[in-house]
Amino acid sequence: MLTERLRRTPLLLAALLLSVTVLSACGSGDPAKTPTTGAEAAKEPVQGGSVVVAVPQDPDYLDPHLAVASGTQEMMFNVFEGLLKPNEKGELQPAVAQEYKVSPDGLTYTFTLRDGVKFHNGKTVTAEEVKFSYERLMGKDTGKPLSSAFANVEAVDTPDAKTVTVKLKKNDVSFMSNFTAAILPKGYDNQNKAPIGTGPFKFVEFQPNQKLVIEKNKDYYIKGVPYLDKVEFRIMPDAEASLLALKSGDIDMYPRLGNERIAELGDQFRYVEGMQNMVQLMTMNIARKPFDDPRVRQAVNYAVDTDEIIKVVADGKGTKLGSNMSPVMQKYFQEGLESTYNVNVDKAKSLLAEAGLKDGFSTTISVPSNYKFHVDTAQVIAQQLAKVGITAKIEMVEWAVWLDRIYKGRDYDMTIIGLTGKLDPHEVLVRYASDYKSNFYNYNNPEYDKLIKAAQVELDDAKRAQLYKDAQKLLTKDAVAVYIMDPNFTVAMKKELDGYKLYPIYVQDMSTIHRVK
Repeated sequence: MLTERLRRTPLLLAALLLSVTVLSACGSGDPAKTPTTGAEAAKEPVQGGSVVVAVPQDPDYLDPHLAVASGTQEMMFNVFEGLLKPNEKGELQPAVAQEYKVSPDGLTYTFTLRDGVKFHNGKTVTAEEVKFSYERLMGKDTGKPLSSAFANVEAVDTPDAKTVTVKLKKNDVSFMSNFTAAILPKGYDNQNKAPIGTGPFKFVEFQPNQKLVIEKNKDYYIKGVPYLDKVEFRIMPDAEASLLALKSGDIDMYPRLGNERIAELGDQFRYVEGMQNMVQLMTMNIARKPFDDPRVRQAVNYAVDTDEIIKVVADGKGTKLGSNMSPVMQKYFQEGLESTYNVNVDKAKSLLAEAGLKDGFSTTISVPSNYKFHVDTAQVIAQQLAKVGITAKIEMVEWAVWLDRIYKGRDYDMTIIGLTGKLDPHEVLVRYASDYKSNFYNYNNPEYDKLIKAAQVELDDAKRAQLYKDAQKLLTKDAVAVYIMDPNFTVAMKKELDGYKLYPIYVQDMSTIHRVK
C-alpha cells in the first residue's frame, strides 16, 4: 500500500489503545493465510462506491493524541498518519516521511518529509507541523505529556521545511514505533469535533451511538488510493443485531465474526481469517483483597480451564496462552507458559486454604456488555470457579463505564478484556510496570520493573528478547491474570468486496477495500 522506503524496520511485533489498548475478541492461525470462501474475486477492482462496516463501540476521543480505546484506532487509522505507518506484514514504512536515519548512539532520528502531503483542509505538511504535533504529545506547553513515551524526547528541531530531527533524553530501542503518532495541523484546535489528518479518508461526521462516517481524500499522496468514496462505521454493540444486518444487506462488512456463525451464513459471503495479535485475559485487582495474595491468584488460574473456554466460546479457534504475549511475537514469545496452570481443582482448593479461604469467597467479574465474546467467557469461568468454592457474580457494564470506572478508576474485582497488538514488545509488557499510568491490574514487582527497563535500552537484539521472555515468566509465576487465548480473527463481507488486509494491530484499513467486477 505504501511506497518502499530507503530503510525498512521489521515490526518488533507485540500483542495490545488502551495506550494499553483494549480490544474485543478474535485471532490465531497462519499470518499469511487469508482463505476465501465462495467464488474467487475477479481481478479487476472498481473505483468508487460506499461500504458500511459494523463496529461495536463509539470512539472515546476523535483527537488521536487523546484517544486510548483500540476501537477508536480501528476507525481513525484511515484518517490519521504519522511519519511512519505499519503495513499488514508488521513493518514500519514511510507515510508522511519519505526516509529517515538513526544516529549510531540511537539518540537522534532524522526524517525527510515526503513531497506533496496535504492535510484534509488543504494545508501542506511541513516540518513545523511535525514539531507542533510532537511537542503537543510531549506536553511542552502544559507540562503534562499526552504520551508517556514522548516524555523521553529532549528536543524536536526543524533544520528546514522538509527535515525533522528528534533527539531522545536517553536511549530507548522501542521508541521507533512512536513515530506512527498522528501528525496534526499547527494552529487547529478542533480535533475532537472535526478531526483533520493526512490519511486516505477524511472525517465527515460522528453521531454517538449511531455512526462515524469518512470519505475519500482525493488529494491523498498515493494515486488511486483509496478506491471507495465513502465508509460508514455503524456503531452496533449487539453482535446479534450486526449479524442480522449483514444477512439483510444493511451492512457490507462484519469484522470479528464469531467463528461458530460461519456455517450459519454459508457461502453467500466472503470470509478472511488470520492471526490476531491480541491477548484475552481475566485480570484480578491486586490492590483488592483477596487478590493481593498470590496464592489466591494462582488458585484462580488452576481453577480456570482455558481449553474449555477456547472450545466453547471460540469454537476451538484460538491459541492457548500462558502470559501476556501472543505467539505472533515469534522472537519475543516465551513458549511453554501455557501449561503452567493446567486445571487442578485440588491444587486450587489447597492454595485457597493456605490463604485462609478454605470455604472460598465471593467476587464479581465485570465485563463490557458490548463484547459478547468476553461476556460468554465470563459465564464459563463463573461455572469453573464454583467448583473450587469461588462464587463469581457477572456484572455487565457499558463500554464507557468500563473505561472510566474499571480501566481508569481501577474499581473492580476481576474483569475480562482483550489487549490488542502493538508495534513493539516493550509497548506490550510495559503495561505491567509499577510506574505505568494505566497499570489497572495494580501489579508491582521491582524485579519485573528492572527487566523492562533493561530491555528498553538493550541494543543486542538477542539479549533484549531474553529479557522480555524473563518478564513473561514473572507475570505467569505471579499469576497477575488468567491469560486465556489469542482468538481467531474472522471477517465476513459481501462477495463483491475484496482487498481486505489483516494487520497485527487492531485496525480496519479501508484504503485497499474495493468492489470487483
